Amino acid sequence: MTTNLADINAFLAVARASGFREAARVTGSSASSLSEAVRRLENQLGVRLLHRTTRSVAPTEAGARLLDRLEPALKEVDAALDLINGFRDKPAGTLRLNVPISAARLVLPRIVPAFLAAYPDIRLEVIAEDSFVDVLAAGCDAGIRYEERLEQDMIAIPVGPREQRFAVAASPAYLKKHGRPKHPRELLEHACLRGQFASGSTPAWEFERKGERVKIEPTGPLLVRIGAATDLAVDAAVAGSGIIYLFEDWLRPYIARGELEPVLEPWWPRFSGPFLYYTGRRHLPTTLRALVDFVKAMPPWQ
Repeated sequence: MTTNLADINAFLAVARASGFREAARVTGSSASSLSEAVRRLENQLGVRLLHRTTRSVAPTEAGARLLDRLEPALKEVDAALDLINGFRDKPAGTLRLNVPISAARLVLPRIVPAFLAAYPDIRLEVIAEDSFVDVLAAGCDAGIRYEERLEQDMIAIPVGPREQRFAVAASPAYLKKHGRPKHPRELLEHACLRGQFASGSTPAWEFERKGERVKIEPTGPLLVRIGAATDLAVDAAVAGSGIIYLFEDWLRPYIARGELEPVLEPWWPRFSGPFLYYTGRRHLPTTLRALVDFVKAMPPWQ
């Protein structure tokens, strides 16, 4: 029996993503083409591999067993093909990264152009999202995450600034009209522009000064999805709609232009910077090894 490897990869992508739409987003193909490929594979094997409902997709017992056997085998195929890269003058191939939107905006712009110039035969695919995913299950080679969200069995190397702060800011017009808070608890009396994760949780605003820690749950006229709609909250803050709490590096250009003013700066909390992380398997793809070496050789982040 001759089976199309592309159909097998389509099945793997859909099973890993638990859906055709998500698999299409991850692979850069269409949901209809993935569906046709899986159907073709099922017809050839004579067995259903996926349970399909309007809300979810999950492997059947046969599909789960096939998945368990295929994944290690295909990893060996990938490793074998990647060994050929060692005979090239420079690494080539596709490198897929899963990163939070903040890293795509604040970290990668300093890395990506120089990395692509150094390795013109590497095609870099970046998936930016703020939901916590298994990078390997999502078909990615590596990811960028902050320390509190790193998986324990991964190798992590520093990337980006080693220390960051959350900042609070508002427009001059808002502060002139509503006054400037002098303590974090006074934010409870102000219009605050909040963010919410895809999971539905809304993180508290945390502050620290001289050993005193304060955590508050302010309210306000706007709630946005963190990452995807953060720029909307920034624009609203610039327009005078309320006070925003966000990465200092994200707000710094607006503060420098005078569109926003710092609020409660002595209270801004510090946290460790992000990490590039990847599996600790013995053989790294040459494309990922190139990125790891490139990041390690970069000068300290200013």
